[in-house]
Amino acid sequence: MQDVNELKLLLDSRIPLVVIETFEEKKALDVLSRVANNQGRDLYRWSVTDGLTRINFGPQLVPKGSELNQVEEALQHIKSQTQPGVYALCDIHPFLENQPNVVRLLKDIALNHFAIPHTLVFLSYQLRLPPELSRYSSSYSLSLPSDEKIMEVIREEAKVWSDKHGGARVKTDNITLKKLMNNLQGLSVSDVRRLVRMAIWSDGELSDLDVHTINKAKFALLDMEGVMSFESNVKDFNQVGGLHNLKRWLISRRDAFITEDSKLDMPKGILLLGVQGGGKSLAAKAVAGLWGLALLRLDIGALYNKFHGETERNLREALKLADAMSPCVIWLDEIEKGMAQDGNDNGTSQRLLGTLLTWMAERKTKVFIVATSNDISRLPPELIRKGRLDEIFFVDLPDADVRRDIFMIHINKRNMLAADFELDKLANATTGFSGSEIEQAIVAAMYTAASQGAKLTTAILLNEIINTSPLSVVMAEHIARLRLWAADRTIPA
Repeated sequence: MQDVNELKLLLDSRIPLVVIETFEEKKALDVLSRVANNQGRDLYRWSVTDGLTRINFGPQLVPKGSELNQVEEALQHIKSQTQPGVYALCDIHPFLENQPNVVRLLKDIALNHFAIPHTLVFLSYQLRLPPELSRYSSSYSLSLPSDEKIMEVIREEAKVWSDKHGGARVKTDNITLKKLMNNLQGLSVSDVRRLVRMAIWSDGELSDLDVHTINKAKFALLDMEGVMSFESNVKDFNQVGGLHNLKRWLISRRDAFITEDSKLDMPKGILLLGVQGGGKSLAAKAVAGLWGLALLRLDIGALYNKFHGETERNLREALKLADAMSPCVIWLDEIEKGMAQDGNDNGTSQRLLGTLLTWMAERKTKVFIVATSNDISRLPPELIRKGRLDEIFFVDLPDADVRRDIFMIHINKRNMLAADFELDKLANATTGFSGSEIEQAIVAAMYTAASQGAKLTTAILLNEIINTSPLSVVMAEHIARLRLWAADRTIPA
């Protein structure tokens, strides 16, 4: 077993303090028990509720000369022992703050390690040792389940459900199982089992809906809401008008990203540049929908903190979360707002850029970047060069055919028949409109029709369109410059 071998090497290295941050306390204790047995050492568990108990040769309460559920008394007892032992200290983290006696006792035990080689193992969901102890310590992370182990758990839970339902089989298919296995990576065995059990017992099947639900639950377990958000409303490209080049590009690279044994280099990401309201955000959601992956949206503005170093730490934590959610799509919306090099933020944007570039260069996880921008001139060249991202796509204002498709999509979405409208006339009347402006024209026209007690018609829509000044008119010069820049530097989406 990987954990047993690695933890044995760690203990054989004569490190007095070992930190294991985990929610799986039982698994950690089982591994420690096997290591202690292998070394012929006693393993003890301490908690504030149970005191000190020997556990690897059958649970046995340590005889108390004093109340050993008190942390200072327990550490005094350990310090006085001449027989080396392994001591698992469960949830001791609250006692490490503002308690110098506890810290000093731990340091005494660590300093005396070569005379009496006690090993103290700190088990907690989260723990940071004080600086005076950290130099005597090492951290260890329990291994996460392999694909084979995840599939084994799925089969076990399916069998339990089947036995409870008279031998009925759980409904699923190989494609869904593969997606499910990929999206359960990065979780502990107990979390995998719980999420799979919930999915199966809800309706006796494992479907694409369950994959999405599990992704959302996985994100909640990792607890980074605020800086990073889980986008539930991913889209299908059938809901996106145009963007045919982008769709073909994504389809040709889907298997290389998802398949484990692909001989092709894994796609890294894309930048979507374009006019505001042109559909960049919708396209980002459609990437996740097309590839069947979780979509995480990084709020660049939420990263910023007035305290020095906290902004970069927030980004590191967000990227760490994305790695844990792998395989996934991370959407960096309006990236220029966080990475623009304006020199007015005391170097924060430069440090953010350095953190992001380092992660982009070194990451091994399956995290596909979709960055969106309205103003590429504000972005540093080292971020957008080939190698960092695979391609830059320009999302232009839709042409007449695409505008026709957009009208059809939004009319059908509102439970009306596209055949009842003169789509060609509407498409021709909205030259220079973005997709979002077309949608808002439909919304406004529906309010007008409702106020008149009438049914929405082409005439009402055309009247609303006439009264709308699109962004291409209001900011004509800016959009003209953007189009000119993108003409021979990007690929039309």
